Amino acid sequence: MFVAALLCAASAALSPQQPPIQTLLVSGANNHDWQWTSPEIAKVLTETGRFAVTITNDPQKDLENVAQLHADGKLDLIVLDYNGARWGEKADASFLLAVRQGCGVTIIHAANNAFTGWQEYEQMVGLLWRKGTGHGRYHPFDVVVVDHNHGITLGMDNLVMHPDELYHRLVHAEGAKYQVLMSAFSDPKTGGTGRYEPMVTASTFGKGNVFHTPLGHVWRNNIPSHATWYDPQLRRLVARGSEWAATGKVTLSPTPLNRLSKEEQKQGFKSLFDGKSIEQWTGFKQDAPPTKGWLVRDAAIVHEAKGGGGDLVTREQYGDFDFRFSFRISTRGNSGVMWHVTDEGKQTYFSGPEYQVIDDIGAKPGPRHAIGSLYDMVPATNKSVLPAGSWNEGRIVVREGRLHHYLNGVKVVDCPCAGPKWIEMVQSSKFKDWPFGKASEGRMALQDHGDEVAFRNLRIKKM
Repeated sequence: MFVAALLCAASAALSPQQPPIQTLLVSGANNHDWQWTSPEIAKVLTETGRFAVTITNDPQKDLENVAQLHADGKLDLIVLDYNGARWGEKADASFLLAVRQGCGVTIIHAANNAFTGWQEYEQMVGLLWRKGTGHGRYHPFDVVVVDHNHGITLGMDNLVMHPDELYHRLVHAEGAKYQVLMSAFSDPKTGGTGRYEPMVTASTFGKGNVFHTPLGHVWRNNIPSHATWYDPQLRRLVARGSEWAATGKVTLSPTPLNRLSKEEQKQGFKSLFDGKSIEQWTGFKQDAPPTKGWLVRDAAIVHEAKGGGGDLVTREQYGDFDFRFSFRISTRGNSGVMWHVTDEGKQTYFSGPEYQVIDDIGAKPGPRHAIGSLYDMVPATNKSVLPAGSWNEGRIVVREGRLHHYLNGVKVVDCPCAGPKWIEMVQSSKFKDWPFGKASEGRMALQDHGDEVAFRNLRIKKM
């Protein structure tokens, strides 16, 4: 039956500004660890804010109506993490009809082992695990982009030292047509063929787009092999490939979540969050992160509503800087990002000016308290904001006594942050009796305002 709980959990991460990609992830049988991989693949998709995912472990039953669901606009994508018995005449026929009519398909790893002799399925997959196919030992290897013009791989870098099984000698299905987008060298030293093997293909079946990758290996009872799906590079590839399969377009950034782009690396940015740990942050006036309130979920640093814990601050201090971040605020939620925070005062905002993070629609703040504003001092103007539940892009630049706020790529605040004019601004604010805005350097802070808020893609450059 459908695992509906995941769909409910995913909905909180969806971006309301665009319809979610309604996705059915087919699982329930595999020679690999489907009990672990299927929920993890669902997270790969939902953490992007682009997909709503339901898992079925009973495809024999639940695939019988997928053609109608697609026709009714309730299903856009079928993800196959399945290698088991045929689904049955009704389910098989409904699946094929849905794809022929335009439903997208993502085929992952051992799903290309399935259904020997089912000609339509084999043509859909294109490259199959059949007699003569094999792999060397599990190891890290590079996956190289060979077609830079396809929507899936456009702008993508190679996957570097991705840990996985490298399938070799996949068998071409009779009549199949596909584009090879990425490949990997199958090294004889690790049991390979000594040649490049296809790792990503894209094709069509009827009106449906098909994204296929033999990557994604996880053995049962083998926790080290979970590293396959913990790799942000693979997660981004599968999310982009699945978006293309469902819509024919790719809007997701080619840069994996919580990774620096090549340009940012050249410019000297440093990542403040790796998607797994908040060890680069501590509690305010503490030596370690808070023990409650803050956690890592869906590749983000999340503060749970009424979770407590206080504000997070960076371990390092910054003078002039360029800080870039993604944030998602809950409905009627309130939070903020402070800078030049010192240990003076009871809270981070006693010393640190604030980039306001708030739900403008639900909370109905005044202009100087609205999203993107320099809190209580300078209102954000000319802004384009996505509603609560969406991922917005923030940026704070402090340089040579000048402050710039950006929201979704648009400059919304431009004002002094040092000198006589700044002192005058502070004296005219509610912060005048605090050590506010006086330091020439300090820590960055993420605010615990009691509401749910999430941050990711946190990166900074010292000027």
